[in-house]
Amino acid sequence: MRILITGATGTVGRNVVEQLKSFDPAVELRALSRNPDAALPEGVELAVGDLSAPDTLAEAFKDVDAVHFINFAGEQNGAIPDPAAIVALAEQAGVRRCTVLGGIANGPLERHLEASAIETTYLHPVEFMSNVLMWWAAPIKADGAIREPFGDRLSAMVHPADIGAVAAKVLLDGGYDEQFLLITGPEVVTIREKVRILSEAIGREIEFTELTVEEAHAKWRGEGMNDGVIAFLTEALGNTPEEGKTVVDTVERITGRRARGFAEWAVEHAEAFR
Repeated sequence: MRILITGATGTVGRNVVEQLKSFDPAVELRALSRNPDAALPEGVELAVGDLSAPDTLAEAFKDVDAVHFINFAGEQNGAIPDPAAIVALAEQAGVRRCTVLGGIANGPLERHLEASAIETTYLHPVEFMSNVLMWWAAPIKADGAIREPFGDRLSAMVHPADIGAVAAKVLLDGGYDEQFLLITGPEVVTIREKVRILSEAIGREIEFTELTVEEAHAKWRGEGMNDGVIAFLTEALGNTPEEGKTVVDTVERITGRRARGFAEWAVEHAEAFR
């Protein structure tokens, strides 16, 4: 079986590759990347191409049985400009099955896959644990402190390896055609709890200061964020949707493995915060 992974060098894509190799060491893997010098694990074939340019994809799809899709493309992670052409190429190549990682709600790629003969499963993970690296690593290393609003905000955040594991099992085994799989971690944690867990993982106390919404806006503006990003963060953090703070059993049900908790992720990445 040969599987093509788009977005293979991204946070989730890397984990899809790793988990596929874990579940089936004999599976043949091909990674799509715009970068001809992309670093890939041993044994993974590189296909140079871009989802925003379908004419670069014919070789990537050749002899492929299944595909892990991302539903965005290009440097700015925008909508895929010609999803119909991509789906047509996949069908012509004989692709039987795919997963789609949602980055854009109701993306046009999904609509074309729905109308195709390809068995399609939609993956909808909640907040990534790895986002903590992006937001917290620098301030913790600089002064051992986190300043954020909504300290008691609940999140069922998910380990990226578990997203990769769900994708891998679906790609290998199938059986989830037209299903939307919400993917969460095994527990709900608050920001305060995340700080405490991370403190334990790195072996020193991290100070937490809860900001008011107004203070958070001033901080974010000082960090160069525009009003649109600030409005998004305020809504996402202040009004987390129910699905983002409700644990579901998707990871264990599909992979047969327990979902990884934030404490496990924190220990794995502790060095990045020291």
